[in-house]
Amino acid sequence: MDRRGVFRGALVAAAGWFGVARASEERAPMKVVYHLSDFEKADFVLHNMRVHYEHATAPTALALVVHGPAVRAFHRDGSSVTQERFASLSKRGMTPYICAVALRGHNVEEKDLTPGFQVVEAGTVRLAELQRDGYLYIRP
Repeated sequence: MDRRGVFRGALVAAAGWFGVARASEERAPMKVVYHLSDFEKADFVLHNMRVHYEHATAPTALALVVHGPAVRAFHRDGSSVTQERFASLSKRGMTPYICAVALRGHNVEEKDLTPGFQVVEAGTVRLAELQRDGYLYIRP
């Protein structure tokens, strides 16, 4: 075998290795955290999350972190559109977190929330933890 044959063989082997590595990366779940702090953006963010699930080309884990004035959007007696979108996303596997500091600051009691939230002491800390754990960050 001449040098060109050895070189071609090495190129083919390298291309195959990179192809296998890329294929395994494409199958890795996509982890994304959506950040919501603006009350008026609640339905918009939930809509974006639905679109994300519908158009993702790989398994997807979505999380939602709510803090600030946006906590009021998830009052049990709030908008039926918000309630329906939230319930639909929860059924698809979305993991929702809501900030206890913001709940206290906006006089919203945990018992009055849309069911399904995990209450965390500080929403901003949870955002940082999720990013540390490999979640991509989106703030629409």
